[in-house]
Order: sequence, then structure tokens, then C-alpha cells
Amino acid sequence: MNKTDIIAKEHYFDWAATALQDSEILTDALKYAADHWGNPSSIHAAGTDAHKALSECRKRCAAVLGVAADTIFFTSGGTESDHIPLLSVLTRPQKGSVLLSAIEHPALREMAKMLSNCGWTVITVKPDKNGFISANEIVSKIQDDTVFVSVMAVNNETGAVQPIYEIADALATFGKEKRKPFFHVDCVQAAGKIPLILSHQGIDSAALSAHKIGGPRGIGILYLAKEITSFLRGGGQEKNVRSGTENLFGAAAFASCLEKYYINDKNQHMLERYNLQKDYTNEFIASLKAISGCVLIPHERGDSIANDRFSPWVVQAAFPGIPGQVMERALSAEGFFISTGSACSAGHHARPILDSMNVSAAEKESAVRFSFGEATTKKAMEELVEAVSKIAEKFRH
Repeated sequence: MNKTDIIAKEHYFDWAATALQDSEILTDALKYAADHWGNPSSIHAAGTDAHKALSECRKRCAAVLGVAADTIFFTSGGTESDHIPLLSVLTRPQKGSVLLSAIEHPALREMAKMLSNCGWTVITVKPDKNGFISANEIVSKIQDDTVFVSVMAVNNETGAVQPIYEIADALATFGKEKRKPFFHVDCVQAAGKIPLILSHQGIDSAALSAHKIGGPRGIGILYLAKEITSFLRGGGQEKNVRSGTENLFGAAAFASCLEKYYINDKNQHMLERYNLQKDYTNEFIASLKAISGCVLIPHERGDSIANDRFSPWVVQAAFPGIPGQVMERALSAEGFFISTGSACSAGHHARPILDSMNVSAAEKESAVRFSFGEATTKKAMEELVEAVSKIAEKFRH
């Protein structure tokens, strides 16, 4: 690794798009997969050996997540882990409605549009001006034929931590009188970022992605507390929930990433790192606010009292008068890497999440996202603020 690579990684602030890969974990996982080289679905000795290795990875993941091993299904990533529960509604004999928050990732938002084309009704629940979805609003929008509800745990653009446990409880209460809809949670920006309790009663499924916490791209987890019938069919792997030859390398790497980076009471290092990041981010926000013209999105983010309502790993800010893509390119030219939002929406100028929050046109056009990870240092964040300040000053003159 040369000096340029080191500087680039130090000034990488797009962790919400993908984390820096943990090379040690990837190397060990590749060796593990090579040692257990058979197809896990084959019945001969090599296949049986690989199947046992895959089962061990599943158990390791489940142990960290605090759930039963038979609720863990390996997928190709967060998108597929979102698709499988949503598309399962297509196996029902009658069409009905699905309810999604307006701040969902494109994996759910765009797929819901396809359900609409198939005759399903899509109900959208907007957040408040600060990007939060309320449990009462969710329940109030449920129709008699609503069979599926999805609200993400942490928004990938604003960092707003959604009240998923309150929503799960509200849906459980609703279910005492009427049929409870299936409740799915996109946890891609939550796992390894904030304390997360997948086993909370009422959460029926959840999506996780390895590459957000140091793992390889192309491996995800679908947690299923409640049995579903998968719409997509194939060879029957993963108990018919997700067909396709199993990715043992990815499963082994994901297990190690969860053991190393998942935030819970058993992982003291990450608990301490999480609390340290809160301090770093509070100082970062205070420094951003000192830059003339800078606006935090949502505005509540600038209030220190509200900081616990947001992930410390994601901050969104706007610099009206400086288009977001211009700020992104200007920082890139200086060796700092940020984004204007979801990498899955890169190249598109629409900002549906900010639209749902009624963010002004000027702020929406100039909004950028700073996102951090376990390897981010306080010094690097201070250097980022200096670079942003210089660019903002340049555009004011």
C-alpha cells in the first residue's frame, strides 16, 4: 500500500455507501471457503463438509444477533433481503395493500412500485419534518387488506433512528383486535452502527448487509422470525427461502464481521467506539454549524438534545448556493470522499426522502452526506471540516 492509498482511506467519509473492507477477515474467510470447497447442497462427503461449515457460520451469526440459527438465511445482500419478504405477498391468492414509510431504501421503494403495477395498493407513510415515522401514523394508515408493513431502522441519508420497537409493539396491539400485518425492518444502516435487538417481539423479518460493516459485497442476511412463502423459486437452498448455490466465503466473512463489529453488551470495544463516535460527531456538527450558510438536515440535528435520535455515523448538511454534486467533486479533488445520498441512487437528481420531509428546494439541491466508520479518526473529521469550510468560503466570493 502506498502513501496515497493511506491518505485516501483516512479521508474516506462515505461509509454509509460501503465500509472499508476488513482485509484480515476477508483473507481468513477465503481460506475457510477454500478448505471447505464442496457444494453445500451436494450429498457426498465434500458437500456434507461444506454444509457443516455453512451451518457453523449460521450459528455464529445467530449467536451474535441473539436469535435462533434457523431464523438466519444467507442472501446476496441487503436488497435481496428486502425483496424476499416484500415479494412473498405475491404468493397470496388475493391482492391487497402494503404499507411502507416514505424514507425506505430504493430496494423497497422501487420494488413496491412494481407491486403496484401488479395490482397491489401501496400505502406510503410520510415522516415528520425531522425524518421520523411515528407508530401512531403507521397504525392509522393500515387498511383491512394490509398484509405487509416496512419501516427502516436507520435512514441512510439523514441518520434518523426510527422507533421500530414502538412500531412493533403498536402493530402487536393492533393485532389483538384485527389481523396483524407482517412487519419488516431494513437494518442495513443499523447493524454494527447502533445497538440493535432483532429478537424484539413483533419484528417479523429484517435485512442486513455485510459490506456496511467491513465484509465483502454480495452477502446479506435475512432474519425471519415468522415463516413466509418465497415468491422466487429455484433449487431449494436455504429452506426454499433463497435458492442458489450458497456463498460460504461470504457467510464466513459476515459471521466474523458481526462478531467483531456488532454493537451489544458482549462487545465492549464497539460499545466504547460507538459512544466515542457520538462525541466526535457532536463536535463535527458544532464545527459545521460555525460555517457560514451551513444548514443541518433535518434542522433538529443541530440541537444537541436531539442527537441521540440520530445515528452518530451519518450527518447530512446543506450549503445553499453550492450544488451537492459540486461540493462532492470539490472535496474529491482535495482527497476527501463524501456523497450526496444513497449510492444506489447515484446519478439520479431526485431526492424522494428529502421531498417527503418537505425540505426546501435550495437545501435539497445542496445537501450532502458525511458518513463515518469504525476506522474514522477525530483528526480526519477535523480535516474534513477545514476542507468543507475552505470550499464554502471559495464559493461565497
